[in-house]
Amino acid sequence: MVPATVSRTPHWYGIPVRVALLTFLGTLLTFAVSLLLAIVGMLIVWKVRGTHANMAIAYRRIALPAAMFGGGVAFLFSLYTEIRHYWQSKTLTAIERIS
Repeated sequence: MVPATVSRTPHWYGIPVRVALLTFLGTLLTFAVSLLLAIVGMLIVWKVRGTHANMAIAYRRIALPAAMFGGGVAFLFSLYTEIRHYWQSKTLTAIERIS
């Protein structure tokens, strides 16, 4: 005999917490990757030119705008995903109660 599983009813207040966490992680990851690529790219360019590297440009002009864009994309994607998951879980819970 299969034991009956008790599924929890999904709550709407879990959505903002997960969206905020995923947005923060997406922004942080985008900032780190874009900063790494900016530093490597700027070092190559400045090595070819023979000048000193100004790393403040990598932070201000490249990594920060890329992180803002990546954070916006992460926010929209996680919001869409979490809302879809909420409605799907709610529907499946209602179907489970009926059967």
